[in-house]
Amino acid sequence: MVSFPAPGIWPFAFVAIALSLVSLIGRRPGGALLVGSGFGLAFYVPHVSWAESFLGDNELAWVPWIALAGVEALFMGLGAILISLAYRWVRRIVRAPLWRMGVTAAVIAGLWTMREIVMGSWPFGGFPWGRVGMGQAESPLAQLASWIGVDGLTFVVVFAVALAVEAARLIATGRRQRRWWTLAAPALVLVVAALVPQFPTHVVGSMRIAAVQGNGPTAYLDERGRYDVLNAQLQASEAVLDSGADLIAWPEGGVGLDPRGDDKAALVLSALSRATGAPTLLNAAADVGDDTYNMSMLWTEEGATQTHSKRHPVPFGEYVPARSVFEKIVPSLIGMIGREYTPGTDSPTMTAGDATIGLAICFDVLYDSLVHESINDGAGVLVFQTNNADFRGSAENLQQLEFARMRAIETGRAVVNVSTVGTSEVIAADGSTVEQIAADTSGAIVRDVEVREGTTPAVWGAAWIRGILLLGPFAALVVFGVLAVRFRRSLEA
Repeated sequence: MVSFPAPGIWPFAFVAIALSLVSLIGRRPGGALLVGSGFGLAFYVPHVSWAESFLGDNELAWVPWIALAGVEALFMGLGAILISLAYRWVRRIVRAPLWRMGVTAAVIAGLWTMREIVMGSWPFGGFPWGRVGMGQAESPLAQLASWIGVDGLTFVVVFAVALAVEAARLIATGRRQRRWWTLAAPALVLVVAALVPQFPTHVVGSMRIAAVQGNGPTAYLDERGRYDVLNAQLQASEAVLDSGADLIAWPEGGVGLDPRGDDKAALVLSALSRATGAPTLLNAAADVGDDTYNMSMLWTEEGATQTHSKRHPVPFGEYVPARSVFEKIVPSLIGMIGREYTPGTDSPTMTAGDATIGLAICFDVLYDSLVHESINDGAGVLVFQTNNADFRGSAENLQQLEFARMRAIETGRAVVNVSTVGTSEVIAADGSTVEQIAADTSGAIVRDVEVREGTTPAVWGAAWIRGILLLGPFAALVVFGVLAVRFRRSLEA
């Protein structure tokens, strides 16, 4: 957990993975389930502690936090069973010590990555928060994400750790294989990985973007008047009126109402576009027929000319799956979640001037396929809109910012991450910070942001990379399991 913000000390990820793997060696399935789940709790309980603040001072506010951490811990435990079986079965079949060292590390790393992929996809769309690769944005290995994606980066990190564990076990046997390069192997993997440069993308222009953080009352339980959120954003936007911006970027929930159904808000927003000479990218809950969307709009003097709706509404936050079931379990909590957002289906891109902008609304930044889709649809720069007000005072905003940083590296695109209450930041294509607005302050950033073209291998090869890392480790485990059973039967015969 320490490897993620805050404090964000990335080398601790290697320590945690090593401890987890060592604890599973020699375990039977039941023991692996318990130990793996314990490791999951030790990680997720502090890592997602910000979930407790979503319901404010409610005496049951701890329920979503512990429920989320508990479910993720259970998945960790189930995946740990597979890892413990791999340790047993590979050792039975691969007899040559050095070959066994490499094969074991590869299968273990694959199973760990497979577990992350499953946890990030299911149930209810998954929860891809806390992936090993996402926590390496500040490490010298981060640029690998532009070649093999976040999943591939997870594999490399776990492979190096698993290789070190196997090397230590091999040396502990006192056999001839106790050579210096046995321990040097994992170090060599990391050195080679660190030397791989980021895949190059090409600058084809720039656009001036003004990111505005209003610091208004945007939390779900905040008390506010009808126009309080809008006024906070407008006040902070006064600093960009003469900025010559090509785009004004407002955060998720930065209007507080749907301006398409409020004449006063519509007039004010059109006046802002007229005064700045630029469209405003804003976001609001928007009704379309019987459906409600978390919708971003490109607002000009003529109104909303382009829209994109959030693809992955947050379960138990923006909608309640199987509401009738969960209402019977915790009716008071489920009753507080009155909104039911419908998933969007439109392209996560908009056009401003000559540039195509890729979008991700809040937690959508976690989903590889959506970000990759925007690049495939021609995005030259990425703008991520978020509302962190429900989690004020926690590390949630910094964790999400870390994910935005990794997206910049993975796609080779500059990122503008704009929040209602912070932290808002302009991030260069190499993941470095260009400028930042601190949390709990109002302000604006005006920057000339690079527009780039070129598709990284991580993006164009994403389906293949994920398919191999999802199916390959499971297939390898099945093969080793079958061979191990046959080997045991041959000994018994």
